Amino acid sequence: MDGSSEKSHENRSSVLVVDDTALNIDILEAALGDRYDMTTAMDGETALAMVAKSPPDIILLDVVMPGMSGYDVCIKLKENPETVDIPVIFLTAMTDIHDKARGFELGAVDYMVKPFAILEVQARLDVHLSLLNAKKALKEQNEMLEIKVRERTQELAVTQGVIIEAMASLAETRDSETADHVMRTRYYVEALCVKLKRHPKFRDFLASIHSSDLGTAATLHDIGKVGVPDHILLKPARLTPDEYEEIKKHATYGHEILSKLVSRLPGNVFLKLADEISWTHHEKWDGTGYPRNMKGEEIPIPGRLMAIADVYDAIVSPRVYKAPMPHDEAIGFIMGESGRHFDPDVAEALGQLGGTFQYIAREVTPGAIIDDIIEEESVDTEIVASVLFSNALK
Repeated sequence: MDGSSEKSHENRSSVLVVDDTALNIDILEAALGDRYDMTTAMDGETALAMVAKSPPDIILLDVVMPGMSGYDVCIKLKENPETVDIPVIFLTAMTDIHDKARGFELGAVDYMVKPFAILEVQARLDVHLSLLNAKKALKEQNEMLEIKVRERTQELAVTQGVIIEAMASLAETRDSETADHVMRTRYYVEALCVKLKRHPKFRDFLASIHSSDLGTAATLHDIGKVGVPDHILLKPARLTPDEYEEIKKHATYGHEILSKLVSRLPGNVFLKLADEISWTHHEKWDGTGYPRNMKGEEIPIPGRLMAIADVYDAIVSPRVYKAPMPHDEAIGFIMGESGRHFDPDVAEALGQLGGTFQYIAREVTPGAIIDDIIEEESVDTEIVASVLFSNALK
């Protein structure tokens, strides 16, 4: 046999014939053997064992057999996820309409009455195998489309990440201290999300978003600083009251930038989160914050989380006009502002995550995270791993 014939043989469909009458099997093998790869069984148990070992493309199944009936075999095939899609054609002498109806109800694709005409069997096999091949081709096409969609989605995610980094860098280029601050506050926010995800006040909101999306949105919290004059933003000393009033406008500037994007993409959750964070992260729980003097739960949850992340990093970080506050003092200061500056529940979460925040502040960027934190009892290793390590893999 030449190579082309072997290839043709390899590509032939496989047919399992199940019948307790040897003459019927001989007739079908003789008539169909040149067109299909034929295997045979003379009872239901043997047929099921053969299917389990090597599933055929299609099954010609007698109904009345000793032991398991063809109906019983069909039921077993359709109960098994690995064999449920194998087409079954019943071949039987039973002609009652109710018998035919039952065969179709059990999942058979066709029902042929004995004595059968070989040409009819061939024709029906060809039709059902063509349908089967078309179904397989469609499944393969859908799988390819799913792969392409995943690839495209990943490309879009990478593109979004690059755009976000570019936008965040606008503020970074104005203020060299901003870059590390942006990264750390992102991780603080994600750590708070993980900690609060089962809290009754926050769980519904946090279940509706990905903590990494909220963390990424947090990187744009100071995007409005691009609108602050250099002589104020870069001043190497404490600001005057007038200068402080000017720099406070960055929250409104950020909202003006991001709200325009939200209006163009109203369904984009990430942009909405970024806008809320930028506009509200300087609001205070008691209503004395800026720019809108929002109070209590009027302040969106993203803004409340960002407020603590922003303040903690600001006071533990060195500035040209001040020394860094020790971690324990910083935690004490924030806890003292619970109910005034900060949402009490978010402040409590920070108190429980003190060691974790300290670790993030020290590391700044994700590195060999797990090995470094195992021995630190005050650090929630699960949260640090889920936040820093997951971001390192992105």
